[in-house]
Amino acid sequence: MALPVAPPVKPMLAKAVDGFDALPLGGDGLVYEPKWDGFRCIVFRDGDDVVLGSRNEKPLTRYFPEVLPAVRASLPERCVIDGELVVTGRGAVGLDFDALQQRIHPAASRIERLAAETPASFVAFDLLALGDCDLRAVPFRERRQHLDDLLGDIEPPIHVTPLTDDRDIAASWFTRFEGAGLDGVIAKDPTLAYREDKRVMWKLKHRRTADCVLAGFRRHKDGEGIGSLLLGLHDTVGDLHHVGVASSFSVAFRRELVEELEPLRAGALEGHPWRDWAEAAAEGPAAGTRMPGGQSRWNATKDLSWEPVRLERVVEVAFEQLQSGRFRHSARFVRWRPDKDVAQCTIDALDVAVPYELAAILDGRGLA
Repeated sequence: MALPVAPPVKPMLAKAVDGFDALPLGGDGLVYEPKWDGFRCIVFRDGDDVVLGSRNEKPLTRYFPEVLPAVRASLPERCVIDGELVVTGRGAVGLDFDALQQRIHPAASRIERLAAETPASFVAFDLLALGDCDLRAVPFRERRQHLDDLLGDIEPPIHVTPLTDDRDIAASWFTRFEGAGLDGVIAKDPTLAYREDKRVMWKLKHRRTADCVLAGFRRHKDGEGIGSLLLGLHDTVGDLHHVGVASSFSVAFRRELVEELEPLRAGALEGHPWRDWAEAAAEGPAAGTRMPGGQSRWNATKDLSWEPVRLERVVEVAFEQLQSGRFRHSARFVRWRPDKDVAQCTIDALDVAVPYELAAILDGRGLA
């Protein structure tokens, strides 16, 4: 490639804020975009030569072959564009991150099949280079205007993310678009140059809380106490489902949890609803079975062994999004709930987003 910005490039990042009021100057003078829930991707095109760069600088090109013809057909002959790879769920009602994750697979035959079954789209939101011009030092408002001029009539599977300078509209997006699987809102300074690997934007993400059954734990990899708590919720017939973990504890809290959980370990496996999972983990999980001790798709050598506890404690956690019956990211510990019984921890008690049509965002019908 003979582009003015060559791969790999580390994308510009955002730091989390708790709300619109926490933005600099109350958000005055900022511009806003929806926050997409996909794989960050910088597209490099030099004629027929296309590279799909990732956030960790490892190319995504081989995993999304169906995107390449669209890039060659629709994007400028020589360009570098920052954006997000996403997969639309069945019925086009929202993003499907689980399907997107499945695309990262070593087998070429599986990639080819999934490219047809769950094709990805690319949502563009920044222009880093065009022709022989490196645009990273140009203010974002100008880069975005160039992007709109170039891709104003673009057709699926390539899109340009919506943008507004109206805080009230952005707040409306924050609420409504969650039901389409979007993560929240990104706020940007329109005068900002493109700064690689720097957290110079702001992200406002959805936060909810849930009361969950504490069902087990994992030791921290460095041996300093508890690394994560395994969380469960009951369905309508009373079965306890593994919905995710709470993690990212301080060293002090990891040590504190050792004493907190020790009284719950005696006889924990007797009658535990995940007993079969615990025993299967020792021999290797059954194919296709999702369980707390199952092998990681991303790192086959990662130790995911876990220890059960008696189902006597309720923990309140903060989470961002529920997808396919599990927390989309690791939850954050909020507090113990000694006032609640484990039987009260049910999936149907969760506050979840109202579904919203993804197509209405991408074609502009639902932006006002």
